[in-house]
Amino acid sequence: MPQHLPFGSWPSTISAQEVAAGTKPLGGACFFADKLIVQEGRPAEGGRITLMEYGTDGTPGAELIAAPFNVRSRVHEYGGSSWMLIEGATPTVVFANFADQRVYSQTAGGHDAIELTAASGENADPKLRFAEFTPGPEGTVLAIMEDLRAEPVRHIVQIPLDGSAANDLGKIRILSRPARFVAAPRLNPAGTRLSWISWEHPNMPWDSTQLHLADFSEQGILEDTVIAGGEEISVMQPEWLDDDQLAFISDASGWWNPYLYQDSSARTTRLVDRPAEFAGPLWQVGTSWYLVENAHTLLCSYGTGTTKLARLHSDTGGLEDLALPFTRIRPFALRDGWLLAGTSSMTQGEEITLINLETLDHHAVTRAIAKLPEPSMLPEVEEFECKNLSGQSVHALLYRPAQEGYAGMEGELPPFVTFVHGGPTSQASPTLSATVAYYTSRGIGVVDVNYGGSTGYGREYRNRLRGAWGVVDVADTVAVINALVAQGIADPARIGIEGGSAGGWTVLCALTFSDVFTAGISRYGVSDLVGLVQDTHDFESQYMFSLVGPYPEAADLYEKRAPINHVSKISCPVLLLQGDEDKVVPPAQSQVVADALAERGIAHAYILFEGEQHGFRKSQNIIKALESSLAFYAQIFKFQTDVPSIELS
Repeated sequence: MPQHLPFGSWPSTISAQEVAAGTKPLGGACFFADKLIVQEGRPAEGGRITLMEYGTDGTPGAELIAAPFNVRSRVHEYGGSSWMLIEGATPTVVFANFADQRVYSQTAGGHDAIELTAASGENADPKLRFAEFTPGPEGTVLAIMEDLRAEPVRHIVQIPLDGSAANDLGKIRILSRPARFVAAPRLNPAGTRLSWISWEHPNMPWDSTQLHLADFSEQGILEDTVIAGGEEISVMQPEWLDDDQLAFISDASGWWNPYLYQDSSARTTRLVDRPAEFAGPLWQVGTSWYLVENAHTLLCSYGTGTTKLARLHSDTGGLEDLALPFTRIRPFALRDGWLLAGTSSMTQGEEITLINLETLDHHAVTRAIAKLPEPSMLPEVEEFECKNLSGQSVHALLYRPAQEGYAGMEGELPPFVTFVHGGPTSQASPTLSATVAYYTSRGIGVVDVNYGGSTGYGREYRNRLRGAWGVVDVADTVAVINALVAQGIADPARIGIEGGSAGGWTVLCALTFSDVFTAGISRYGVSDLVGLVQDTHDFESQYMFSLVGPYPEAADLYEKRAPINHVSKISCPVLLLQGDEDKVVPPAQSQVVADALAERGIAHAYILFEGEQHGFRKSQNIIKALESSLAFYAQIFKFQTDVPSIELS
């Protein structure tokens, strides 16, 4: 018989220390001779990103890039694809360093890094930034160069590997004409044709991009032709199958599906026609969703709520699913019939996994969660779907309170915390989350909402948020909570909501313009749309134009939507968590909410984390944020817990 204790007060073995210290962010990976290289984060080192060497059996080896180097690009502020391995007689790692954004190279077994690009700024604000390195002609690499010395502009560039550009920026060859944003440079195997994508304000890459193709010459800026994309079409990840065939992903049909362009005939063929996504939002440059296996087959990740791996035959368009036990999969590298992939599951969480493509045998090389929670502490996930007031489907992931041996009190319904993902063009995906289990193992339910505007369900679902941010996301989130309450799953008097960045905006809007929530936590959340448009970085500076409307033409709408102008409507307690170096959502966004709550006498707490940017990377801050969140809910929802109490003003 289970022991009955009030929901929220169950003793749990999952601590905030374990969530923070036991979790390392994982990035890309590649083969290196008979070993593997994996990108890993170090929360205990202030979130520094490094490269680790592993044996194919998962045996850890040496750290390849030692402190103080931090392998992280600031292109578009979100970075991505900040390193690559150049194999050859002397294997070399090329990488961007976070502090100065210079490009360095270091032999894979060595310790001394040399500069490949020059310093470009003072006061820790470099004006030239690089990312998405890809092989170029011998002795060079291609990359994105972000130039912030005047009006922001991006180019595809060619960087010499001999270090000659370390003191002479003129040695960096500019290949593409100026564009507001560029990504995905790819040179065909013969080195004669170069492809890349670009987009301009006010578009985001999931709205509209163009696919460029040019002859690769040795001198001057390349003369390109646009071969795909355009208005209301998002093209992603061009990859050469051979010298004549260029694969890419386009949502021209309403779903991101794969296409093939034959260079010699200028003919484009749609390879797959199905309501599933073969790509996602390009928040970080270099994100990939498929690999070229050979000139006739691709290994693709595709799906909706979850993704699966499939072999796509480009000659026939046939799609052959590979039976693997993962909820999400992202292919990284191929060698000799082995696939190196980033995977997720409900039992192991995020891992770097080595998969035999013939037998489908697989094993983890490393995982994000160093010490897996006890199985008795883990919840199950349910794909939850309901209708909003307009009769449209809304998707969510439901995690009920769960711990073996415990149950709530007779007749008691559990408190629930509503997770709202950031972006807002993003997606909540099912995986083992130590943060979710931190709540559910204590008897607190979690529902993770994929409101209209989320990716994973096609362009029509994604476009539901156009001009309606702060309306559709709130209405869909409320619809999910109303469905949970109507079905007797959640206690209507104890409904929390939390989210970061754009998710924090939805939190503040939901607290302002609805009355179903009784507590809210905003992590570096947007509160003032005008402030966001005026203060945020270039990549997102016109994001609001599609989510709300053009500015300043729609200034009245910006004022009407922004929670900061309606704080008097908030009637429940609020916890604000913010990094003091956040360039995406500056601290002023949280401070104005805290000041307004204080002025109106609404219970709240505001915690400012020193040295944190957009998202918390330092382990001590991750711990404090999580424990403060639990203590906040305990105080509001009236249950006992084992973390230090939080003082509300």
